[in-house]
Amino acid sequence: MKAVWPARGRGRFGDRGQVTIEFLGMTPTILVTLVVLWQLVLVGYAFTLAGNAADEAVRQATAAPQGARLGACQAAGRDKLSQAWAEGATVNCTTSDGFVTADVGLSVPLLFPGVISLPLDVKGHAGAVEEERD
Repeated sequence: MKAVWPARGRGRFGDRGQVTIEFLGMTPTILVTLVVLWQLVLVGYAFTLAGNAADEAVRQATAAPQGARLGACQAAGRDKLSQAWAEGATVNCTTSDGFVTADVGLSVPLLFPGVISLPLDVKGHAGAVEEERD
C-alpha cells in the first residue's frame, strides 16, 4: 500500500510555496544590503586611490628638477587614476624646508565612478625629503 503524505498546514495546498514567498519578501532587504556594501567598498577604494596617487606625486616631485617639480607632482598625481576617478581629483603639491608634500582629494562616486558623486571627499596625503642634486 502506498503512503499518502498529508498536506501540512491549513488549506488545500498546505505550506507549498512558502519558501518562495519568504524569499521574495527578503529580496529588497538583500538588494539594499548589497548596494550598501558596494558603496562602502567604493569609499575604501577611494581612500586607497587617493593615498597611492599622493605617494606617486611625491615620488615624482622629489626626483624632478626644482623648476619642474610642481608640474611633475601634479601629473604623477593624476597619472595612476582612471578617467572616471581623475575628473573630480585635486592634486596640491608644496615644497618647504627641503620637504615635499602632496595632497590628493577624490570625490566618492555613487555606485559607479564617473556618474554621480556623493558630497564626500576623500583625502590622501604624502610627504618626502627632497633629493640632493650635484
